Amino acid sequence: MLTGPFPYYSIEPIREGPLLVQWMMAFEQIPKKDWYSILGADPSASMSDLKQKYQKLILLYHPDKQSADVPAGTVEECIQKFIEIDQAWKILGNEETKKEYDLQRQGDHTFSLSCRCGGKYSVSKDEAEEVTLISCDTCSLIIELLHYG
Repeated sequence: MLTGPFPYYSIEPIREGPLLVQWMMAFEQIPKKDWYSILGADPSASMSDLKQKYQKLILLYHPDKQSADVPAGTVEECIQKFIEIDQAWKILGNEETKKEYDLQRQGDHTFSLSCRCGGKYSVSKDEAEEVTLISCDTCSLIIELLHYG
């Protein structure tokens, strides 16, 4: 049994049908990135404004738009910026994920655990008080959050 970041909590594998989740990992806090600043937008910006900023930046940093005479290090920086801009849009361009991100920005601590399928188990500190079973966001595996105290 491993202890998570919440005091008096741990995670335990549970059975789901014939499968036994045979691994456990401690929850890690999701790193904070300011996706709005990456797009050069204000958090109160409309969806159309966010989209416009995204489209402008994605064209500016697209690898195919880079000049052949630019140093390799600069090209690599542009590619990293391109990837970061795309990630920002994936979060802010979807109403549901944007809403979740905005809640996290307001101080709602969210913790996640990587699943063996590549997905994530996620739970906010507030949800951890109420739930015991947490589903992976991409497959059907479930873990149990045990409360101690």
